[in-house]
Amino acid sequence: MFSAKDIMSTQVITFTPDTEIVAAARVLLEKRINGAPVVEGDRLVGILSQTDLVAQQKTLTMPTLFTLLDGFIPLRSYEKLDEDMRKISAMTVGEAMTVKPVTVRPDTTITDIAQIMVEKKIHTLPVVEGDRLVGVIGKEDVLRTLLNSGGR
Repeated sequence: MFSAKDIMSTQVITFTPDTEIVAAARVLLEKRINGAPVVEGDRLVGILSQTDLVAQQKTLTMPTLFTLLDGFIPLRSYEKLDEDMRKISAMTVGEAMTVKPVTVRPDTTITDIAQIMVEKKIHTLPVVEGDRLVGVIGKEDVLRTLLNSGGR
């Protein structure tokens, strides 16, 4: 059975947290990729996806409040509001990226990789050893492997 190390790309396009958003968006479009890891040295610190960039166009929704005994209880966390505000106003990759991205190890099976991608709606998975980036897997890598192996 194939594992991450068998299908991952090791020539990885990466960004640093201080990369400008416009430059990062241009790279994603020119290279026709859904996302790219964000690194400091070879240490993974986040991932920037097209979804993160599209989020900048999102309308900011204020949390709905529920009143109970003269107090207000938000039905949505203020953390989520802070995250949305950070992404909407982002000028650099570090401000727009998803921190603590879902990752896989080199020995993760293709079955587990596919399950993660489907269940979590992820198109780009960094492959790490510890917190060191060693590769990346895109949904195309999984599809290509399935086609080349006859669907097995």
